Amino acid sequence: MEKEQFIDNKRENKISFNTVESTFGLTGKLTPQAVDFEEAILGALMIDKDAIAYIDFISSKMFYKEQHQFIFQAIAELFQNSLPIDLLTVTDVLRKKKRLEFVGGPSYLASLTNRVASSANIEYHARVVMEKFVLRELIVICTSIIKDSYEDAKDVLQLLDKAETDLFGIIQNNFKRDSKPLDDVVKKALEELIELKNKDENYQGVPTGIKALDEKIGGWQKSDLVILAARPGMGKTSFILSIARNAALDFKKPVALFSLEMSATQLAHRLFSMESGISSERISKGNLDETEWIRLMDKIQILNAAPLFIDDTPALSVFDLRAKCRRLKHQHDIQLVMVDYLQLMQGNSEDNKGKGNREQEISYISRSLKALARELNIPVIALSQLSREVEKRPGSKRPQLSDLRESGSIEQDADMVIFIYRPEYYGLTTFEKDDVPSEGLADIMIEKNRHGANDRIRVRFIKQYTKFTDVEEGYSFKSNEAIPLNEHFDTATFESSMNDEVSTEGDDFNYPY
Repeated sequence: MEKEQFIDNKRENKISFNTVESTFGLTGKLTPQAVDFEEAILGALMIDKDAIAYIDFISSKMFYKEQHQFIFQAIAELFQNSLPIDLLTVTDVLRKKKRLEFVGGPSYLASLTNRVASSANIEYHARVVMEKFVLRELIVICTSIIKDSYEDAKDVLQLLDKAETDLFGIIQNNFKRDSKPLDDVVKKALEELIELKNKDENYQGVPTGIKALDEKIGGWQKSDLVILAARPGMGKTSFILSIARNAALDFKKPVALFSLEMSATQLAHRLFSMESGISSERISKGNLDETEWIRLMDKIQILNAAPLFIDDTPALSVFDLRAKCRRLKHQHDIQLVMVDYLQLMQGNSEDNKGKGNREQEISYISRSLKALARELNIPVIALSQLSREVEKRPGSKRPQLSDLRESGSIEQDADMVIFIYRPEYYGLTTFEKDDVPSEGLADIMIEKNRHGANDRIRVRFIKQYTKFTDVEEGYSFKSNEAIPLNEHFDTATFESSMNDEVSTEGDDFNYPY
């Protein structure tokens, strides 16, 4: 029996079907196929030019016979060029491409049109062909997994990620979503609005825990890619850690934080400081008195209950990120993904390294992050560096969209772009826009927003505890006067336990709270 060979274009190795047979003991088994349905489809397309509109989910690669692949390609080419589709035009295209004799000549094409009387059942026929193709793809993938599993050099985690990605690729590439009629869309949107109306909160997305910001953006929205950018030292990591903590602890939203720059232990120290009100420097040195140790242990118990998942894998690739997020979504139903930060990620797989420049790779990463947000239907927040052009500008150091480092398609792919700006970092004592004293304050600048207008929100940055919060009620911007620190911690953002009353004895700072 003649051996049939499958070629996976994504892999360098070729897998012959005799490998499958020897592995599974399937000698004598035919490859999943539906040649008669393929013939019916091609015949229907040549007698009814409009039939192709009903099978947009099928492609030439799904046909088992190579001859049928070429015929379908000819029909698709005519359709794309808005040309008539019939026996004569398909024959002409194949003749020009020098494939007419290979597919069986004009007589075989004519015989296909005699297979069916109409295109009434073409959609059903197409789904059968697609199903057989998926079965063949599964056989190829499973064979490859078995082959790789026998090789000791293969890392088992990489093998699992590869298997998961290949299997998910079958779903993404072959099972497309159907278009929805407007009444279905309107009904679903109305149900969401009613649900939102009945909520205590006036926002639909994952809350940030910073009231002023939530009032502007309504929380982080599903399927959005949010780019949070700033120069080093502005507090990007502190900001996402603050909102990760708020979402996970105050609102019980499972959050995944991928930190490519800081270790999980360093992030934990920052969380300890945020929660306890003890300076992060003293916590990292372990320089705490007995009272502070007791308070810290109490707050750690609270943190232990938070559904916050931290991954500090360095140089994480898009491939690995996608696989890990899918698992976390399946296992813990994560509602928010954060990446710190985008420029430290690896874009292409090992097979594609060395192709294209860094800007192209960053563009690939941003597109992949947007696709991940759409795939899991959750917001993805990615931190990004800004170029040094910000600091070269005279006067105001406020960042602009053009300052996005290795921007490529970052701005284009993002649904929202947010900048953090602290004049205090540059030694500026006031905000240039309104002459407000800058000490302990920051502007959250929404410079792109597909869901609403751009805006700027002023928040407090508590450097000692490396966290961002709302500005206290009663705070005077002009005089930079604030209520006492102990009252500040009693004034909860959404009644957040992050702001519980704490002792500041021994803490050396002069921020006006």
